[in-house]
Amino acid sequence: MNKFYSLSEAAELFGKSKETLRRWDKKGILTAVREPISNYRVFRKEDVQLLLGDFYTESSKDDISNFVIPDNEYTVLELFAGAGGLALGLEKAGLKCVGLNEIDKFACATLRKNRPSWNILEGDIKELDFSEFKNSVDVVTGGFPCQAFSYAGKKLGLEDTRGTLFYEFARVVKEVNPLMCIGENVRGLLSHDGGKTIQGMISVLDEIGYKVVPVNVLKAVNFKVPQKRERLILVGIRKDINIKYDYPKPHRKIYTLKDALKKGELFNTDVPVSEGVKYPPGKRQILDLVPPKGYWRDLPVDIQKKYMGGSFYLGGGKTGMARRIGWDEPSLTLTCSPAQKQTERCHPDETRPFTVREYARIQTFPDEWQFAGSTAQKYKQIGNAVPVNLALELGYSIIKFLNAYYKST
Repeated sequence: MNKFYSLSEAAELFGKSKETLRRWDKKGILTAVREPISNYRVFRKEDVQLLLGDFYTESSKDDISNFVIPDNEYTVLELFAGAGGLALGLEKAGLKCVGLNEIDKFACATLRKNRPSWNILEGDIKELDFSEFKNSVDVVTGGFPCQAFSYAGKKLGLEDTRGTLFYEFARVVKEVNPLMCIGENVRGLLSHDGGKTIQGMISVLDEIGYKVVPVNVLKAVNFKVPQKRERLILVGIRKDINIKYDYPKPHRKIYTLKDALKKGELFNTDVPVSEGVKYPPGKRQILDLVPPKGYWRDLPVDIQKKYMGGSFYLGGGKTGMARRIGWDEPSLTLTCSPAQKQTERCHPDETRPFTVREYARIQTFPDEWQFAGSTAQKYKQIGNAVPVNLALELGYSIIKFLNAYYKST
């Protein structure tokens, strides 16, 4: 069994950069050693897990609160609404969703099933007119997919983004003229096309009258979500407004898989029984050999080589492959297909993927939030969602901004 983590593997487990771990090594916080065969500097597995325990325990005292009460009724128009993770979190914060656009029929059925009163605008955003909301909505939000642009010149304009879903997001913002707009995306948007894509988006929002707040990547584990998920947040403030927007403050306490699936602070009951997929027999035999918090490097070397194929010889991390989550750690980022290779998130005690309701708990959906469609469709909706508790904390930051704006007018 492998007794070491590489630098990149340890960095991924801690959610820190390699440079941070190098500093820890110099300071004696986590000391690197020479791996006997390769002579690379690596970290002993027991040292990493010991520090991970301390890392979560020492952060358990939490005196941070983003809670704020809205002074007025504030309204939100949401685009690319999915299964409602963002909308539900914003609603819990005190914002009113006056319209939600989504193209996926199963996600729309989920929204209608849980919130019959919501105004669900089902259909392709490219074919919808949002002029009814002009000058009557405080915030436009949307998790638009990340697509590359064609560059006509140095400064990208709205027309240059035609054909992309960001264009539709910007078109609706221009059409509706809200006080602020908020886009959310994967962290990878920062480096997409060498950083040109995010700069293009900022340029477009500037052209249509919105100043973009410095882009931030929020780590869900810092906002009462038992999952190592990251979301890039893009906030645009209308240029005639001179009120500062502040991102929500991160909490110190880190919640774990036990907090997600067992009765405790996050949920007042154990997770309900629900449907779920299974691993094929061959994969199950392999994952039976992986201990909690372990992954492919904990397998016998001959099985490692067979399971990993050519990737075995590439080195590096890949800590998500053949991964069994431990009770005392947050889950790795959930995917849309829980049994696929390279992104296993195996249950701590049973050799199986998480069930639908376990998936929903890890994304902090309440147990009463029901998902429409087949089991595969349910996993897809949950895996694509913004964690509800992250959306809640983001909602508080929006309300804080809007309270300050309306007080100044």
